Amino acid sequence: MALSSDRKPVEETDLSRFNNDWFTPGGVFRRSLWYLTNALFFLNPLHPFSGVKVWLLRLFGARIGKGVVIKPGTNIKFPWQLSIGDHCWIGENVWIDNLTKVTIGSHVCLSQGAMILTGNHDFTSRHFDLMIGAITLQNGVWIGARAVVCPGVTCYSHAVLTVQSVATGDLESYGIYQGNPAVKIRDRKIEIKNDKKA
Repeated sequence: MALSSDRKPVEETDLSRFNNDWFTPGGVFRRSLWYLTNALFFLNPLHPFSGVKVWLLRLFGARIGKGVVIKPGTNIKFPWQLSIGDHCWIGENVWIDNLTKVTIGSHVCLSQGAMILTGNHDFTSRHFDLMIGAITLQNGVWIGARAVVCPGVTCYSHAVLTVQSVATGDLESYGIYQGNPAVKIRDRKIEIKNDKKA
């Protein structure tokens, strides 16, 4: 036990006693097979084909809609904890660290380097206990480049998290959020234009 500046005893973190036996994300064989698949087809920058990636994700238990684009360098922890709707874009080097459920609606864009983090640690615990919280990104959400969505957050319909911002709480529908922690800076207005080509 250490002493504080006023010589009072204080507790210290003891990582040697960390224990997450309660956490069961899937069998060892399943996780090992996915680790290899993820390295070969998702993290590998030489494999650009979204169709193969979608097929593999479904094979491992993910629910994936139509028209989903997955760029090279994407890192997905456990596909059996992932649901993606229709016509979503997953950019280069996106990290979906889904220790628990991640639900992504339709027409969602995750830009380059975005991080979807469902896991955290309890810094008040000596043993640095693992904490997890599901994440939901509703239809039309845009997570900007290198932005971070933290455990337990819901980004409601068409919310925007700007470049390098950190969402530690829910984002309201059609809100544009910026900063760390992210705060709402304005409303998102989507113009209805004539889609007919000249």
